[in-house]
Amino acid sequence: MPSIDMARTGENIALLRKRNKLTVKDVQNALGFNHPTAIFRWQRGETLPSLDNLVILADLFHVAISDIIVVNR
Repeated sequence: MPSIDMARTGENIALLRKRNKLTVKDVQNALGFNHPTAIFRWQRGETLPSLDNLVILADLFHVAISDIIVVNR
């Protein structure tokens, strides 16, 4: 049964953010968040972005949602 690898997905979010030369503050502003806490939690693999936020991240990083999420098979 496939499952989302939260730790590797978090690492991927951080990697894609850096590849696109974006700071956590840049992502925070794009998502309209008051605080960056959620972004740091995503990057640490503690939580996952909502589907709405994944759509925004994919656009921001110029990738498909499937390029953000790491699935264990």
